[in-house]
Amino acid sequence: MSGQAAPDGQRSIFILSPGDRDPLCRAAQEAGWRAIGARRATDAPQRFLRSDAQIALVDMRGGTAAKLIAPLVPAVDAGGCALVVLVDAAAVATLPQLFDAGATHFLVAPVTQPLLQATLASAQRLVERLGGGAMQSQRAQRIRRGDALYWEMDRDGAGLRLSESLARNLGIEAWQPAPSTLIHRLARNERKAVLNALEGMMQSGRPAAFAHAVPDRPGNRLVHHLRFVDGTVAADVEWLSDAQDQDVASRDNLTGLRSRQAALDWLDRRSGLPTTVVLLSISQFDRMNAAYGQVVGDALLGRIARRIEQIVDSVAGHAMVARIAGTEFLVGLTGEPAAAERATYLARQLIEAISRPFSAGDHLIRLIARCGIAQARAEDDATQLLRRAGAALADARQGGGEGIRIFSAEKRSRQLDADQLETDLRLALHRGEIGIVFQPQYPVYDHRISGVEALARWNHPIYGPLGAGILFGTAERSDYMLPLSAHIQAEALRQAAAWPSALSNLRLSINVTAADISQPGFMADFLGQVDRSGFPRSRLTVEITESGLIQDVDAAAALLTALRSEGLAVAIDDFGTGYSSLAYLKGLPLDYLKIDSSLAQDIAGSARDRIIVRGVIHMAKSLGLNVIAEGVETEQQLDLLAREGCDYYQGFLRSAGVSTPELISLVLQG
Repeated sequence: MSGQAAPDGQRSIFILSPGDRDPLCRAAQEAGWRAIGARRATDAPQRFLRSDAQIALVDMRGGTAAKLIAPLVPAVDAGGCALVVLVDAAAVATLPQLFDAGATHFLVAPVTQPLLQATLASAQRLVERLGGGAMQSQRAQRIRRGDALYWEMDRDGAGLRLSESLARNLGIEAWQPAPSTLIHRLARNERKAVLNALEGMMQSGRPAAFAHAVPDRPGNRLVHHLRFVDGTVAADVEWLSDAQDQDVASRDNLTGLRSRQAALDWLDRRSGLPTTVVLLSISQFDRMNAAYGQVVGDALLGRIARRIEQIVDSVAGHAMVARIAGTEFLVGLTGEPAAAERATYLARQLIEAISRPFSAGDHLIRLIARCGIAQARAEDDATQLLRRAGAALADARQGGGEGIRIFSAEKRSRQLDADQLETDLRLALHRGEIGIVFQPQYPVYDHRISGVEALARWNHPIYGPLGAGILFGTAERSDYMLPLSAHIQAEALRQAAAWPSALSNLRLSINVTAADISQPGFMADFLGQVDRSGFPRSRLTVEITESGLIQDVDAAAALLTALRSEGLAVAIDDFGTGYSSLAYLKGLPLDYLKIDSSLAQDIAGSARDRIIVRGVIHMAKSLGLNVIAEGVETEQQLDLLAREGCDYYQGFLRSAGVSTPELISLVLQG
């Protein structure tokens, strides 16, 4: 097979065997794996890097470690992959030397199906551990290349899911066509072979294949390699002819992502439409290449691409992801993810993902990334939009902070001027620029919204939407925190009090700052504001941010006790970011504990991370508190949090902050 990506759920193995390549490939295919075979060791590292495989099997019968293993080891180590060696029974004594040379697993000939399956399962488990759990998701098991050719049949056999490239090459426009649609696209004399292959596979349970000419393209033929995947029929498809696939130019051979030209073509097709480009660059990669070698560098680019795909897939769905030069990657966003706030959130996640260490044998390699973001203007073509994203990236490289800069549709860079922001904030309230969005909260075992947190957004006339972090940071510097906080609380209560009856069961959480509760008469003023709004006290939660909490814990405890006696609930927000967490839990009367997003996301990290998060949840539950997790982004995080006893969650997995009309729509949809 030629290295096209496989369907969801199918794993790939690279097999290097000078003498038995084809029999070993067949055995792997019968075990449910997609096999890429090679006979020569000379180009094996390059072929391995360009395949989807994360397991390499090297046939050592009659070979030597120096000849067969050595060229592959750097690529395997840098890729976080597994290396299986196949030896004769007489050569078992050499296994210690092979492990020293870089092998991770072994097989002893003769190869049986149970032994092969067990060994590959063990090797795959190692890959998943090295990958930090990313490979546990079936969607993350596939490298989603733009030119991938494959299809998968629905479990009821009524429809097919075709890759975009295969559908285009066969001239099929339906999103999920019936199997008969595919068959009827073929010449009459080739249809019987298709039916025979499918029938034979159904009866024997063994992989099968069929080939056919490509409609309207004389001289071009495709072969479909059939197999069972999770109880349904799927096929990898590859070209038989020497003619080049029309999509070859659209793929970056090293990473499997789209190429620069494919990205430019995509942007040209989006001309005049709302589009945002996130340009990500890896810093000082040349030094890493010099230290570890080109093969390791190439393998790391592949792993970087996989991390980028995983983050984009979870945050932005079907976005354009391309490698456009060296260590620069492009993400093209449309629809809701193209909004400035979502694009910035995505950039933060990408930078964080790249900053996590990469393993390369005995070494940990740490990389730094920067992002430039550009929102399209009506007159932008692809080159202009990419140029503006590049200018924003240059700003990000020169500036400090989180390493993100934005060029808005109004041209100006969002490299924020702190002094100007302080001046602008004093006018923002009068201009109506400070708005409210509501982020839904959900029970971990229910899809119905149970409550919302009111979040502030600054719709700046030059910089566009700015989040609460920048807003409150500016307010704190300019000594404008009290009027800003009062405005946000009043606006959230005003909107919530006007909600229709469909939202009458939702709780509302409002943030209260340390500056607020230190004011004389705060409680009376706040309760008066609540009652004037008409929003029921019984459905209101006051959230106090832990990182900015209280010097006098006893005084704060008395105030919170009084608020609770007046019918309000109290939560400690952003738990895990401050330095006095245990003192707050011991001294403050609370109803809810909200785990900070950085801590909640650690639940899917290392074993040590999980132990810490588990300890926080169990401690809160033992104190009779409900636990809310912030910033939940993936199903894996949610599942692990639920197992540990978390009660509620909020985050981009289900919804970003939404307006009141959008919230009403979400509730009505169920």
